[in-house]
Amino acid sequence: MGRQGAILEDNAARVAEMRACLAEVLPGVPVVFFENAMEMISWLEQHLGEVVLISLDHDLPFLDGSGRPIDCGDGRMVADFLAATPPTCPVIVHSSNNNCAPGMFFALEESGWPVTRVVPYEDHTWVRGAWLPHLQQLKRSEWLIP
Repeated sequence: MGRQGAILEDNAARVAEMRACLAEVLPGVPVVFFENAMEMISWLEQHLGEVVLISLDHDLPFLDGSGRPIDCGDGRMVADFLAATPPTCPVIVHSSNNNCAPGMFFALEESGWPVTRVVPYEDHTWVRGAWLPHLQQLKRSEWLIP
């Protein structure tokens, strides 16, 4: 498999907007989206060397589509996994959880990962208004290499 992106996000509207932004900045680069932290970690164990961008939300669903409780973990689990590995690509922490997102950011930063943070606002408006400029800056800085 070639170069690809990996994103932890459970909101369908945000995923759709992220896909549109990624098509502008990284045309032709496939992106794998995850709603479950453990599934993302398992995938990253096999594919981290192919990943050009990681973006992590913190809060994930506690219920499946039928209302049954499930444990999808959280973005901190993925951040801790990454912090225990050598940095390979940029990471964007995109979470409005002001109690937990800073811990994700600092764990990655202290481990040498090139990390930035985006604070979501207005449903999914922030994806184009704040997340996209981070992608564009990463590409200009040559950290984001498709």
